[in-house]
Amino acid sequence: MIWEAMNKSLIIKNMKADSYEDVFRQLGGALINEGYVKSSYVNALCAREKAYPTGLDIDGFGVAIPHTDVSHVKQAATAIAVLKNPVTFIQMGSEDEEVSVKLVFMLAVAEPESYMEELQRILSIIQDKSVLNQIAEAEDEEKIIEIIREQV
Repeated sequence: MIWEAMNKSLIIKNMKADSYEDVFRQLGGALINEGYVKSSYVNALCAREKAYPTGLDIDGFGVAIPHTDVSHVKQAATAIAVLKNPVTFIQMGSEDEEVSVKLVFMLAVAEPESYMEELQRILSIIQDKSVLNQIAEAEDEEKIIEIIREQV
């Protein structure tokens, strides 16, 4: 499961990024450096994001849940970024509706049969704006892990 591998090295607080591609490079880079995904992961994320955007507006709170094909993943994990300044993503299910994203949950799903289960789990977490605010305002990476583990 992607939640079991949560650790501080996969969480970036106050990330400075200029675009979603920049977010993907930084957060995907953490997954690559920790050995969870292949070097092809970031390019695959960028290609998938162009075709199938992952931005979501949850009662005015911008979240993105980028993910890509399991063929780019070695071991299941979740990487999280709390952005210093929002970055523009395209709304999921839209071609041009923009969302200012503050929080990114990057999923590395290793097993095709668990894909939908993991997406549903993350969607259940992000449906609660108060949980999103707690994560965004958490004082450190350990607190973010604690908040998420309480939800899954």
